[in-house]
Amino acid sequence: MTLSERDNWICPALGTHWQLGKHKNSEQFFLKAILQGDAIAGSEYLPLSPPEAHALRHFNGKFTVRQVKQAVQKQFPDVDPNLLPNLLDKLIEANILTYENVEETTFAPASALKEGVEWRYNPDGYWVLRNPIDRTYMQLSDVHKAIIDRLGRQSPRELALQYDISLGELQDLMQKLTSTGMLEGTTPPTPPKQKFNPLKLLFFQLSLFNPDTWLTRYVESLRWIWTQFFGLGLCLFLGTNLAIALHYQPELVYQGQQLMQAYGASLFLPFGILAISVVAFHELGHAFTLKHYGGEVPDVGLLFMCLFPAAYTNTTDSYCLPRRQRILVIVAGIIVQVTFAAIAFTFWGLAANGTWLQTASLLLMAASLFTVAVNLNPLARFDGYYLAVAVTGINNLRSRAFNFYRNLLTGQPLRESPSDRLILAAYAPFSLVYLWCVFGFLFWRILDWTLLNIPMTALVLLGLWAIYFYFPRQQ
Repeated sequence: MTLSERDNWICPALGTHWQLGKHKNSEQFFLKAILQGDAIAGSEYLPLSPPEAHALRHFNGKFTVRQVKQAVQKQFPDVDPNLLPNLLDKLIEANILTYENVEETTFAPASALKEGVEWRYNPDGYWVLRNPIDRTYMQLSDVHKAIIDRLGRQSPRELALQYDISLGELQDLMQKLTSTGMLEGTTPPTPPKQKFNPLKLLFFQLSLFNPDTWLTRYVESLRWIWTQFFGLGLCLFLGTNLAIALHYQPELVYQGQQLMQAYGASLFLPFGILAISVVAFHELGHAFTLKHYGGEVPDVGLLFMCLFPAAYTNTTDSYCLPRRQRILVIVAGIIVQVTFAAIAFTFWGLAANGTWLQTASLLLMAASLFTVAVNLNPLARFDGYYLAVAVTGINNLRSRAFNFYRNLLTGQPLRESPSDRLILAAYAPFSLVYLWCVFGFLFWRILDWTLLNIPMTALVLLGLWAIYFYFPRQQ
């Protein structure tokens, strides 16, 4: 058995037959057998070190070997990295555990699906297991659904034989159910608290509130927006404006250049305010469309890119929708932005030359089209990326593309379907070059400005951060 397979074991509960204790006036721990009726075969007493005892406190049927490793390393930073494998071997040699009962604990927990967890069938040919409590989702096949429905009623070997899957695949399935908190008594692991890193300023989110009740209250009065009649009218309006705008393109460009020459950098503030406002309505487009199709919007907030604020909406529930509706949820935000640009162009055409209305309309149109261009980029995690995911049907497109090349270069099996491989092979290099260019440009500009303007201040701040980040180490 490989180390990676062992890392995915769910550590079995030992509390039924074994009790953890500590010697008085000593740091020595022990594991003692609880004899009930017939004596338990094997050692009745096993000495343990403090890190081993801390690890065994997590042997409750909920944590994997990998998660226990992380918990021990957090409490004992200098612990031997092989402590968990050695401890498992120690328990197996003492007949406290066997490979078989670890497998049974891993594959067949006593708990069933958590109350509130629900199945949703997607017409695109797969099932979605939805956990509204922890806001987690799993996309599963018919075979995986049948296996999950029979957990606890059949042994893992029976399930593997019946559905023609390997024990390793069954083990991976159980690990995903546990890590997403789908099973009774489990919760998704809390990400470990990390010290502040200046790179986090490039992108971070701030959750504000749950808008679902408010959206539910008003979506009924807006159902006409998703009717065929309104859709045809909107297409006619946008198409007409596009044709006229192309005719007036030279004049639009000229006026834009004149504004930049007249006001310069002072335009950035009103342009930024308009862009933020358009993005806020863009997010409402996502949210109301998802509610129209019966989804849940549990969270809205602010995201900051290089400290520049914008709104965001949690539309993860759209993964439960058929592909067409999921695409419409994503495209709804883009349609809102384009509509704002068309309305702004209409006012620009109606306003008198040189008036504030014409200037404001031109700025609003520029802000709307600029945010559309940014959002449609499929290489960044904006609407363009999620639209590519929805159209191709390849969830986690970026990570799967990188994993495809990792497996290809390391000689590991390629688990992607032949129809997806070409898309993944094309997406990964473009995404990598994009990330290098964007972050390289940002890093170079920040470094150049820092060295020219505040070199000593930056050096002092960097030194203080290094002391904070690396010392003192947590004990």
